[in-house]
Amino acid sequence: MALKRTPLYAAHRRAGAKMVEFAGWEMPVQYRGVIEEHLAVRGKAGLFDVSHMGEIEVRGAGALEFCQRLTANDVARLQVFQAQYSFLLNEQGGVVDDVIIYRVKPEAYFICVNASNIDKDFAWLSRHSGADVEVDNQSAMYAQLALQGPAADAILQPLLAQPLAQIKSFHFAFADVAAIRCMVARTGYTGEPGFELYCHSDAALGLWNALMIAGESHGLVAVGLGARDTLRLEKAYPLYGHELDDSTTPLEAGLEWVLKLAKPAFFGRDRLLQQQQQGVERKLVGIEALEPGIPRGGYSVCKDGVKIGAITSGTKSPSLGKAIALAYIASAEAWIDNRLEVEIRGRQIPVKIVSLPFYRR
Repeated sequence: MALKRTPLYAAHRRAGAKMVEFAGWEMPVQYRGVIEEHLAVRGKAGLFDVSHMGEIEVRGAGALEFCQRLTANDVARLQVFQAQYSFLLNEQGGVVDDVIIYRVKPEAYFICVNASNIDKDFAWLSRHSGADVEVDNQSAMYAQLALQGPAADAILQPLLAQPLAQIKSFHFAFADVAAIRCMVARTGYTGEPGFELYCHSDAALGLWNALMIAGESHGLVAVGLGARDTLRLEKAYPLYGHELDDSTTPLEAGLEWVLKLAKPAFFGRDRLLQQQQQGVERKLVGIEALEPGIPRGGYSVCKDGVKIGAITSGTKSPSLGKAIALAYIASAEAWIDNRLEVEIRGRQIPVKIVSLPFYRR
């Protein structure tokens, strides 16, 4: 099957990007190099093409009740122009997807979903919708750009009339950015200040070029998926298919802050209440290598030579200069400073459990 391409594919090729397959898409993994791009986002600013992400709108008189039933967070708390990180959950409390929900109208919610899960999420939502809810897969209509880094506000502000200071964290506004209509959200996946901008697919190239020109004097660089992964890992943000999946619950992933177990009945609530009361058998922890070697996804984690878990994501942190990883391990061993081993190409490398996130500004 042919790989899908975002509206910015030609721009990435012109910029010399190295392209790779990701979730059925041909995407830029790097332009100048992962470390340089990573440090640019931490120090100045980076621009990401995340148009492979999906957008699903849920609307109708029953939209709020529907979203409450299928998600972990409390959608009733959302005002119009407010956003929320949440999970779509199955009946067993497993994560169908991790999403951001935007309340765009009193009876309409715009849900940003992971690229690998667009069809699955749309089918899941459609299957459980009733006559008073309409579920609309709008993914092909939109492009999404992420402008991230300390200089993001300074780069974006000259391109629109609305004061960006009015858009608080996890809020959004509709505005013309360089004369292109956008939904401007103060959200992101890097741990840095920044914005995610949604526009019509046909306008993506114009928006990309306008942002790159505006950011030139601020040190803005184009950033690929490689640095996107190292940035999110330093902040211990989960990646679906690695830290989260249909058989993993938010409690196992250490994301209980997202769960609102006091709200009315929702998918997986009974299982999650049981886990909360009885405890979980495994937990997601942060690991730092104590000797040279990078723990990678799938590598075994051991205690005194006995396997107790596995790495989900790992890298050498460009910000910290250390090898770091996330891993699911037996709960009994999930305590800070516990010394463990990771098997790397036949060698047992000593590691220790550290507090999360790995990187703090």
